Amino acid sequence: MENNTLDNLVTENSWHNVYWFSRMLVNSDKYGAVGTTQSKRNNLIMLSKQLQCLLDKHEISVEEKISRSKKIIFDSLTTLYNQSSPKYKLIIQLAIDINDKIVTIKDVIVFIFVVQHIIMPINIAISIVPSNDREFTTVAAKDMLDSLGESAVGTIIHKWDDLGVLGCLNKERSLIVSEFKALYSILHDRKSQLTELDIAIILTSFVQEFERRLSQKRKSRAGQSLEDVFDFLFNYFNFTSHPAPDHFQTDIEVDKWFKCKDNWIIGISCKRTLRERWKQISGADKDTLSKFRIRHIWHLLTYDTDLSDDKITMLGQQRHIFYLLDSSDKYKNASKHIGMKDYVRPLSGLISDIRKEQS
Repeated sequence: MENNTLDNLVTENSWHNVYWFSRMLVNSDKYGAVGTTQSKRNNLIMLSKQLQCLLDKHEISVEEKISRSKKIIFDSLTTLYNQSSPKYKLIIQLAIDINDKIVTIKDVIVFIFVVQHIIMPINIAISIVPSNDREFTTVAAKDMLDSLGESAVGTIIHKWDDLGVLGCLNKERSLIVSEFKALYSILHDRKSQLTELDIAIILTSFVQEFERRLSQKRKSRAGQSLEDVFDFLFNYFNFTSHPAPDHFQTDIEVDKWFKCKDNWIIGISCKRTLRERWKQISGADKDTLSKFRIRHIWHLLTYDTDLSDDKITMLGQQRHIFYLLDSSDKYKNASKHIGMKDYVRPLSGLISDIRKEQS
């Protein structure tokens, strides 16, 4: 019963629309995401100022203010795109749905608040959040190589994701704390006009929307870091990379190519796990590799729990080499096995192996 009572108190509270107005203004599929569109943000700010000027006119009745506010919102939003734009229908629907939620003068106040103190601050903060974790990862990785030497390469590859994620999440946390503190200060100045429930609804709406936007940016960062690790290593050790062979097509993703001293080339694929790629050898068998003067495909795996003996042997016979963590039980066992020892190598030896092939 207590939960049902709280549900009712929240949904019947005018500030409940802080969350829904925020979502509507950034929803791309349904409403065109006008709140996140760089070129339209100033229009939203001007809209909020128009509404505030209207509310400040004491000579106008409350009913007239509500009516005029709805018209200002509809006219302002629907003129953001011309009728030939694919977003025109979306913005029309946005204007209609926002106006449907504006029933009282308090709803207009909430809409103004959302634009000025939720959407805009989050937009600014999101723009500061890194789009990739390279800046954090490379600094930490360089420090490790400077102090430990090339034997640390295996650890760097294994920890590359964690180093970047930690840096980005720390940056996100700082921004959330900073923006939360700023919003809390604004609400504190208005505490005579707000109940504790009002403040709780506003703050949680802000955090919920901020976190949702951050999670989208995290998804865009995911998968980039393991591609970056080779750019970093090749630059650090002054290795020369090579373009992929013309017309060479395979389901196995190769992140880096380099040419050997005899003009044959080697491809390097860095993945967390082998997954099902061991079955995809039709485009990368030894005959095809020879045709394109590819000596080997090196697979650098940060997790090898799904790397069976059969997979090592089958791909190894097709000139695929597996670089595994020195401490890995899979590496220790395979390196001593007569049928697999030629197909596995320690990650700590990766740099010296590239150097031997290139020098």
